[in-house]
Amino acid sequence: MPDGAATSNLYRPKLATILSEGYGLGDLRRDAVAGLTVAVLALPLSMAIAVASGVSPERGLYTAIVGGFLVSALGGSRHQIGGPAGAFIVLVAATVADVGLPGLLLTVFLSGLMLAALGLFRLGGLIRYMPHAVTVGFTAGIALTILASQIKDLAGLTLSGAEPGPVGLKLLALAEAASTFNPAALGLGIGVAGLILWLRRVRPAWPGMLLALVAATILARFVHLPVETIGSRFGGIPHSLPAPALPVVSWDLIVRCLPAALGFTLLGGLESLLSAKVADGMTGRVHRSNMELVAQGLANVGSAVFGGIAVTGTIARTATNIRAGARTPVSGMLHAVFLLAFMLVAAPLASYVPLSALAGILVVVAWNMAEKREFASLLGQWRAAAVLLATFGVTVLHDLMSGIIAGCAVAALLWLGSRIARRLGS
Repeated sequence: MPDGAATSNLYRPKLATILSEGYGLGDLRRDAVAGLTVAVLALPLSMAIAVASGVSPERGLYTAIVGGFLVSALGGSRHQIGGPAGAFIVLVAATVADVGLPGLLLTVFLSGLMLAALGLFRLGGLIRYMPHAVTVGFTAGIALTILASQIKDLAGLTLSGAEPGPVGLKLLALAEAASTFNPAALGLGIGVAGLILWLRRVRPAWPGMLLALVAATILARFVHLPVETIGSRFGGIPHSLPAPALPVVSWDLIVRCLPAALGFTLLGGLESLLSAKVADGMTGRVHRSNMELVAQGLANVGSAVFGGIAVTGTIARTATNIRAGARTPVSGMLHAVFLLAFMLVAAPLASYVPLSALAGILVVVAWNMAEKREFASLLGQWRAAAVLLATFGVTVLHDLMSGIIAGCAVAALLWLGSRIARRLGS
């Protein structure tokens, strides 16, 4: 099997390569099974990420359908699955709070243009030089922030005002609302998280997230648990995709959205190329990094046009796609088609989904996102620990962009210090 290294920098979608090599019925069958498997995973996850990001659940589905289709159809990886990602929850929620939904859509649109430009200027390889300790640090910081953001729905708390963004202020507001604690919501959320983790251990091939969500929904519905649902908060989800429309554009809004768009671009590039690299390691292939960035950019533009949120390559769904036997990017395209079919046929059922169950899913996502062993390992190396803790601390206390800048600055200072010490020593 060729490893693809000779064509790794070509501006040619992997789908075009696959079709030129020949695509048969056997390939389609394997891709269809893999696509359905990933869609079953992506369905509850897309809605949960959207709700946690401060938008309605259907926008997560729009993202997975439109963005996921474009990532697979145009991307530089055979197996990459695109869609909404937990890593973006903090950035998306902060953007919605700052500039509202119209500003979010413009931010995603601008980020898409930036990602495509990075690919066209052949900058895909540069993102790989991000220090490993910085990557582990901001990933752990995001995981902790996501966990804090789920306490409200997990415990069924009712706040007197809007939920603060910074973790410290958020925890204070949640503590003040402790008297509104809902035991039924907490039990349901913890039960969902526990069931997912248990099924992952005893039946790893089963769609644990979907099964846990369905079980929680049936229990809440027929036992009449006093918990908030998608229907009670959002009124359900639509039956189809909305008509495409360009985001609202004004110079003032662009200026306000630009910092967030830069954050989306940096995180999206890192997450997507890391996911593609993981896929390479599992398959022996080599992705086309610049083509992948162009595809991710166009997918974000498409998502914004259809009212979706940020799109990126997703490691868990990509790995699931490979393990399910995917052969080509068609599996990712079919995963988007299957999600669209759900919207067309079963959208009314989503109204009964408890929000605490979605929070339970994201508790598992946050737990899996934090590279706990790698974090502990890096703490044993003082230079790496300094970079790691600077990135982690600033990410949690301030924001992702500041955390990455802080971590890279510490890494650069340590590198410079070591070079000076060597020269003085010689």
